Order: sequence, then structure tokens, then C-alpha cells
Amino acid sequence: MKALVLGGYGLIGAACLRALKKAGFSVTGLGRDAEAAQKVAPDDDWIIRDITKLSVDDWRRLTAEMDVVVNASGALQDGARDSLQAIHITAVERLVSALNGTPVRLVHISAVGASETAGLDFFATKGKGDAAIRKSSADWVILRPALVIGPEAYGGTALLRAAAAMPLVTPHLFPRIAIQTVFLDDVAQAVVQAASGRIPAGTLADLTEPRGRSLPDTIAMMRRWLGFPEPLATLPVPRPLLTLLAKGADALGHLGWRSPLRTNALAALADGIEGDPGPWRRAGGAPCRPLDETLAAMPATVQERWFARLYLLFPLGVGLLSLFWALSGAIGLVQLDAAAAVLTESGMAQGPARIAVLAGSVADIGLGFAILWRPWVRAACLGMVLVSLAYLAGGSLATPDLWVDPLGPFVKVLPSISLALFVAAIAKDR
Repeated sequence: MKALVLGGYGLIGAACLRALKKAGFSVTGLGRDAEAAQKVAPDDDWIIRDITKLSVDDWRRLTAEMDVVVNASGALQDGARDSLQAIHITAVERLVSALNGTPVRLVHISAVGASETAGLDFFATKGKGDAAIRKSSADWVILRPALVIGPEAYGGTALLRAAAAMPLVTPHLFPRIAIQTVFLDDVAQAVVQAASGRIPAGTLADLTEPRGRSLPDTIAMMRRWLGFPEPLATLPVPRPLLTLLAKGADALGHLGWRSPLRTNALAALADGIEGDPGPWRRAGGAPCRPLDETLAAMPATVQERWFARLYLLFPLGVGLLSLFWALSGAIGLVQLDAAAAVLTESGMAQGPARIAVLAGSVADIGLGFAILWRPWVRAACLGMVLVSLAYLAGGSLATPDLWVDPLGPFVKVLPSISLALFVAAIAKDR
């Protein structure tokens, strides 16, 4: 059987792709990012297309020889790269129009809490996409996972790890709401069951563990799993601070950052994540494991602990680099004559000295702002390294005495280079 997996390099999509291959399917992935696709599954077949731009006829051509289409694509919130309307509704409507009257089975990954009348746009758009499928004549199964926990850390699962890794303290928020989780492998196996025809057509089911727990208890379990010591204190997180963080994360979303602290993610947590495992069991689905069994099935290693800590440090590194380079360039412009005097005292003519300082300041400011645009992070970091090396090389020729200056203007460049290399090394989120 042939399967097409939409969003095949995402957290759920990649797991579905692997599970379907293991079950004997001939699998093709579909996504818009060729680099991400090759990193996740370099030996697999890929179709590099943006699903929001595919017409009904495009879908007919892409699915003509398929037996199963697994839709694991999705977005948490509108941003520079994502439109909830386009991904969750328009693309789904066009896909089911192409599948109407065909024997191709559609296995659609939705979310616990999806509803056309939901107050949160993520759940509302998911619900409208689900409704379009349910009204169609296609052969469909809709699966709605709870909070997905797996070996790969992304989005909410990354945030849980980071919260569990906070040194000395643990955050205390939303203590009265319940969180239910589902093991990523259980989601993938549910997709295999549905794709193989072992789940009846027209099934709409939540994928979730039997019972949930509070968010603080969930974080505590993750902390023990990671092997970190018990916190010395809990740190209450006031709602106004969460709101402020969410607004900031929303603003960064327009620069391409998919932060799990955005409004939709926090609102979903505040409402709780609860589903009903009953319909899935009645449809013949294998039961989903509780969180303690999920964690036992994927023992934490040093890589997990490194990631959990680095996830907190990465945005700090980006922010510090942006501030350092933008301020450095701005100070150079404001103190243009004083900066040029350092070069003229070493024998450089006044005109070239001013041009050198001006060009350096503009480059510094440009790099300081470029690193804030998510697709440019690695390029900006490497640019910072190259500019720093050029600065040290040129400065060593023009003013070698600055290497022994008590304030260390050259020596202090070396930690900046290290920080830029560190951020560049961990910039990829897939």
C-alpha cells in the first residue's frame, strides 16, 4: 500500500512516516522545507510543495496512486510562515474535494478540544477542518491526540523539558487544570491501524491516556525523568507575567519564531488538555499509555538533559547577540569622531578612518537586527564571526597595542565569537 504523509518532517508526521514504513507501506512525505525533509528522512521519497498553495487538481494528481493520505500538517498560531485558515481549513477542504468518491483513505490528525465553536483560533480552525472532512464522502478517520510526548522535543514537549530543567526552582502555574498526554509512538501506531483499515471509516476519536494530572505534577514527573534534583522552591508565575510573555512571543511570531509561549499555547494550557479515550477503544484501537509508562519507554540520556538546559539558554543567547551588535553599531555612529580617532592616531587618514568606522557600525547594526529574523539566525551568527575575525585582523595591523589595553577591547571579542558559534550550532529546531 502507498501512503502520502503531509507534514512528514514534523513531530507527529515523522513518527507516522517511520511507523508506516515499518508496517510495510511505501511512503512518500510531503512538506515545504526541503532541508528539513532531508534531515529527518534523507533516504525517503519527498514531494516539496506548500499545501496551502495546492489546488484541488493538484491534490488529485498527488493522491491518484495513493491508498492512504495521512494529514499530519498543522500550525499553532498565525505567523510569518503560517496561516491557520490556509493550513487547517482551506488546504483540508481542497484535499477532501479531491478525495471525494475515491477509495483513498484519509487519516487526519486533529487535536483534543477541536471544535468549530472553540474560543481559541487554533481549536476553531482545526474544528472547521474536521467538519469539512466529516461532511465529505471521503473514506476518513479523524484522530485527536492530547499533549504528545516523544523522544523528539518540539513545541509543547520542548517547553515541558525546559520547565523541568530550571535550576533550583520549578515554575508553578495552572495548578487547577488537568493535562492528559499521549505517547508519540501510540499516535503513530494509531495511524498505522487506521491506514491499514483496522479502524472503521467515519471514526472520530481522541488519543489520550486514561487520566490526567495537574501541570505542576506533569513538570515534576518530567524533572524526575530527566534526573534533575528536586527543586529547592516553587516559583509562582503570575498571570500578568504570562500574558506579557505571550504578547512578546506573538510579536516574535511575525519574525518567524514558533515559540511555545505564544498566546494560543498558553491559552490551551490554561483551559486544560483533556480527552475521552472511550471512542478509540470502542473503535478497536490499542489503548494509549499513561505518562509514567511513556517516560519509562524512552529513558532520558545526557542528550535530553543538554537539550532541556540549552532550550532555556538559546533565546538568551540570541537576545544578547542582538543587543551587543546593535548597541555596538549605534555607539560607533554616535561616537564616530572618537572611534575614527583611534585609527587616525595609528596613521590612517581621517577620511578612510571615518568610512571604516561608518561601514563597521552599519554592519554591526544590520547583524544585530538580522539575527532576530528566524530564517536568518545561522547566517547572521556566521556573519558575526566573520566580521569579528576581520575586526581582529584589521585591528591587529592598525592598532596592535589594543591587545594589551586594560579594558581588553580585542580580548572581549573572543567570547562574542564563541557565543555566535554556540547559537549557530543549535539554531535548527528540527
